[in-house]
Amino acid sequence: MCVCLQGYGLIGITETWWDRSYDWSVGMEGYGLFRKDRQGRRGGGVTLYVSDQLECMELYLGMDEELTESLWVRIKGSAGAGDIIAGVCYRPPDQGDRADEALYRQTGAASCSQALVLLRDFNHPDICWRGNTAEHKQSRKFLECVDDNFLLQVIEEPMRRGTMLDLILTNKEGLVGDVKLKGSLGGSDHKMVEFRILRAARRACSKLTTLDFRRADSGLFRDLLGRIPWDKALEGSHTGGKGCHPEGP
Repeated sequence: MCVCLQGYGLIGITETWWDRSYDWSVGMEGYGLFRKDRQGRRGGGVTLYVSDQLECMELYLGMDEELTESLWVRIKGSAGAGDIIAGVCYRPPDQGDRADEALYRQTGAASCSQALVLLRDFNHPDICWRGNTAEHKQSRKFLECVDDNFLLQVIEEPMRRGTMLDLILTNKEGLVGDVKLKGSLGGSDHKMVEFRILRAARRACSKLTTLDFRRADSGLFRDLLGRIPWDKALEGSHTGGKGCHPEGP
C-alpha cells in the first residue's frame, strides 16, 4: 500500500525474516526483487526492490559475502548522469569481528564508485554522530570505516527508542536529500525513512585559494632575484647565521 501511494523507485528492507516458504508471496508488481535471506538460523535478512523503470544489476564484490547480510545493486544513470550503487546491510548486535571486517571491505570497494547510497541497520547505539565518537571498540572500528571511505551519514534524528541504529551513508555530498522519518511499518519498532536520490548532486564549494603561476610576471621575478645580495646571505649562513640574526647589522 505504501509503495502504491508513494511510487517509490527503490525500497530497502532489513530484518525480513524470510526463507523459501515466502517465495510465492514477496514479489511486487512493477518491481525487481533482490534478496538475501539469513542461512542456518532464524531472523535477519535483507532485500531491495527496484522499480522496473530503472535498469539495474546485482553486484558481487567477492569479499566473504557469505559472512554478511548485505546486497549491492548498480542502477544505471539516465543520459548524462553516472550510475549509482545502492546497498542495503543488516549487522546483528552479536556480529563478530570477522564478519565486520568483511562488511567493511565490501563498503570500501563500493565506495570507489562515483555515487553510493547505503542503507544500514548497524546496531551501534553508543555512537555519537555529532562528536564522531563511540564507547565500544567495534563501534570505533565502524567509524574508522566511515572516515576511511569518506562517507557522510545523513540521518539526524533517532529512529528507534531514542537511538540511531538505521543509517543512510553516501560518498557524495548532495546526492541524498529530503530525508523524512515516517511511521512504523506493521508491528516494527523501527521507523521508516523516506528520502530522494538527487541525480544532479551538488558539488562542494571550495574556499581554498590557489595561485596561477602561468600568469606570473617572470621578468619582474628575475629582476627581484637579481637584487638579492647573495654573497652576504651566503656569508651569514656560513658564519653561524650572523647575517640573519635579528640583532645583526
